[in-house]
Amino acid sequence: MKWIGAHVSVAGGVENAPLNANKIGAKAFAMFTKNQRRWESKPLTEKSIIKFKENLKEYGYKPEQILPHDGYLINLGNPDDEKREKSYNSFLDELKRCEQLGLVYLNIHPGSHLKLISEEECLDRISESINRALEETTSVTVVLENTAGQGTNLGYKFEHLAYIIDKIKDKSRIGVCYDTCHGFAAGYDIRTKEKYEETFEEFDKIIGLKYLKAFHVNDAKSEFKSKVDRHHNIGQGNIGVDAFKFLMADPRFEEKPMILETKDETLWPEEIKMLYKFAGE
Repeated sequence: MKWIGAHVSVAGGVENAPLNANKIGAKAFAMFTKNQRRWESKPLTEKSIIKFKENLKEYGYKPEQILPHDGYLINLGNPDDEKREKSYNSFLDELKRCEQLGLVYLNIHPGSHLKLISEEECLDRISESINRALEETTSVTVVLENTAGQGTNLGYKFEHLAYIIDKIKDKSRIGVCYDTCHGFAAGYDIRTKEKYEETFEEFDKIIGLKYLKAFHVNDAKSEFKSKVDRHHNIGQGNIGVDAFKFLMADPRFEEKPMILETKDETLWPEEIKMLYKFAGE
């Protein structure tokens, strides 16, 4: 069974995320646990935590079907020690919020070197931050998202993600979310069956499919190998609809959150139905 959904709003409280997911016919969803554009937010209330868990149960969502996303300000590879510590504290807070909500994943963008340190040094800083945070928490798996490679963002090569994973002490709490738009912009082609298979063979060889925990399912407004991060609705971008047929029919990727972050949110219910049709469900 495929778990297909979208990144839904938490306006009014995190407890509303399951309701918003249910309204669009989603069997999975992504969410923010706090304001994604601020360093600090008010703690989750006990009332919100209890209601969130009640709503998950009411609408039939398991923790494994949910892919929380961390805030946009966090850069665990920041060359500036003081700024990296600020990112670390925000990241740790997000992990603890996920634990409070009984969730099992936190999706993160690895980090950026800002042209001030080498890629390797940046990757080491990211790895160190994740190891430290895992030691301070108990249960949540950190899910590294592949990036488009825009600006100085790392994570656009499978080798970057493999390097980080290799440095993580507790391998049971690290994974990868594959974003189809980002992969395409970074130079990983999935437009034909042959290229699709080649890409995931390469993923398996360099990283290992056992680490692939989730997907962001997005077409690309950006060009192939452009390193430009521009999402588009399914079938309307440069990847095209066939790639998503391959993905939905792939038996290796059952029961993993597959999250739409496409441009026009009003199309999400239609896109979810389409993807389930491709999956034969």
